[in-house]
Amino acid sequence: MGARRKGRETALQALYQLETTGDSVDRALTDFAESFELSEPGVEFSWGLVRGVLERRESIDAEVEAVTANWKFDRLSRIDLSAIRIAVYEMMATPELPVEIIIDEAVEIARKFGTADSSKFVNGVLDSIAKRIRPIADRVPSEREGTS
Repeated sequence: MGARRKGRETALQALYQLETTGDSVDRALTDFAESFELSEPGVEFSWGLVRGVLERRESIDAEVEAVTANWKFDRLSRIDLSAIRIAVYEMMATPELPVEIIIDEAVEIARKFGTADSSKFVNGVLDSIAKRIRPIADRVPSEREGTS
């Protein structure tokens, strides 16, 4: 498993822990970094994701709420929501990273940590959000041309 995937998984678990226990960010990340033996770059990547999600949580959650109008926000799975928040943060903060990669990573993480339906739900929500915050004109040329 790559360092970035492991970093995303750690960020998801830390966000979930923060959501359910109210622990401090530093404690949650330190606990997970030690438990899963993350490399220094992995720890830095995870911390960046968690801090970024927390800093932009209001705008991230607004995007999620906009595309989940038929769902009560407080009833969304905390795992699914954490995976979605990380991906939306990455869409906002790293325009050079292709949307397809961001969504694929979130779907795989949701598949691993969520329910049987999590991957489909996360994919659908992120696809809708991507269309809102990363219009086709803003994507890399190969995406506009339909080539990989």
